[in-house]
Amino acid sequence: MKQRRAPATTPSWQRPILSGLGLIFVAIGMVGVVLPVMPTVPFLILALMCFAKSSERLHDWLYNLPSFGPALQSWDQHRVIPRIVKIYTIVAMGGSLGLVIAFSQAPWYAIATMAVVIVLVAVYVLSKPSRIPD
Repeated sequence: MKQRRAPATTPSWQRPILSGLGLIFVAIGMVGVVLPVMPTVPFLILALMCFAKSSERLHDWLYNLPSFGPALQSWDQHRVIPRIVKIYTIVAMGGSLGLVIAFSQAPWYAIATMAVVIVLVAVYVLSKPSRIPD
């Protein structure tokens, strides 16, 4: 397994801040496990990035979790987003936009901005491979 150490370039005063942010992202990601509208893996990727710069121990813990480790390792090593995750992501984003349009009083420009952001995120997600290259 690929392991990282906190770089010497990360000032010591930033490490507790980054570790704290990483733990917050892990907590938000865990909310996504039980709430279908919340993503899980993107928050865990953010946590992994924070831990890579702050704590080797926390990084290795998250990186090697049986439940999320393989997905994080695939992303970290190959920038892979599995096909089912792509489908779920796009359906969830489209559903969110549909709910905002149907049930909110948001102005047209806010809805248009949301739609543009969703399209940009969808293009990014779809641009990533679905499988680890051979």
